[in-house]
Amino acid sequence: MGGAVSAGEDNDELIDNLKEAQYIRTELVEQAFRAIDRADYYLEEFKDNAYKDLAWKHGNIHLSAPCIYSEVMEALDLQPGLSFLNLGSGTGYLSSMVGLILGPFGVNHGVELHSDVIEYAKQKLDFFIKTSDSFDKFEFCEPSFVTGNCLEISPDCTQYDRVYCGAGVQKEHEDYMKNLLKVGGILVMPLEEKLTKITRTGPSAWETKKILAVSFAPLIQPNHTDSGKSRLVHLPPVAVRSLQDLARLAIRGTIKKLIHQETSGKNGNGLKNPPRFKRRRVRRRRMETIVFLDKEVFASRISSPSDENNNGEELQEDRGEEEETKPSEFKVEPPVNFLREKVLSLPLPDPLKYYLLYYREK
Repeated sequence: MGGAVSAGEDNDELIDNLKEAQYIRTELVEQAFRAIDRADYYLEEFKDNAYKDLAWKHGNIHLSAPCIYSEVMEALDLQPGLSFLNLGSGTGYLSSMVGLILGPFGVNHGVELHSDVIEYAKQKLDFFIKTSDSFDKFEFCEPSFVTGNCLEISPDCTQYDRVYCGAGVQKEHEDYMKNLLKVGGILVMPLEEKLTKITRTGPSAWETKKILAVSFAPLIQPNHTDSGKSRLVHLPPVAVRSLQDLARLAIRGTIKKLIHQETSGKNGNGLKNPPRFKRRRVRRRRMETIVFLDKEVFASRISSPSDENNNGEELQEDRGEEEETKPSEFKVEPPVNFLREKVLSLPLPDPLKYYLLYYREK
């Protein structure tokens, strides 16, 4: 019993495995997964399991299996500038990956039932912004989280382009979830033991697609007050960026273009520190069984007879590729944060430099 893909030694290898198994299929989703290390969202004593394709739960803190998040990200069909609502936002891992794609003019909101998990998510978000070099490679749509039951969202809330629910939705709440969507929007949620994608094609028109068999813990029903009234959840307002913030975005964007031009001239391709990709034989496999473990789905894939017949030949080819590509001495240079170096080298007052770097210190 195990995950849909084999465990990785690090975040990059986990993503390699998800790509080979066709859970990650688009470049935007791949970039987002590589930019945020899954282990950063684990408690220190549990990080040994971070790169396994397994769910993790400790108290109220919960992460779904990587193959589930992959399918969700692909199904959402994210684009820059869209609005996103994460129901059951948890650690903020998924919301942060989504924010890398939405960009600075998107909307990124989350609703989480447990206040201690909200605090945990804010700590992880702050850690990512202050310490991760990946933050400077993207224009980030920072998520905002509110505490409450996602079944008690105020009826006057705005509608969203993309909505995800990370808990099992009962059939009686299906219409409630659909009404959170704009026309043209996409809703992804576990519905009747299936991860389901619903697209709103008109005011009263919908297209539904079942993606994957799953088993999620169900949504917790609202706990009404003594008066019988529910506690309405008010989502964050859609704020207009300040002129100062827009200027920071413009300056950072201009510096990135200059860096790209400089590195393109020196290296020909603009990449001094290209990401590490392992050469592997990709074998298409058909899903045969679904295994459930602790309210999460794990897809077990088995090879077809043709895979078995070709196994020896492919193994020999794999070894040949490894021997061919393995250098006698290979030294990996540490990644360079060119944007940070360029900003720090500018003849500007330190407070302005720190503002351009989002007050980051390392």
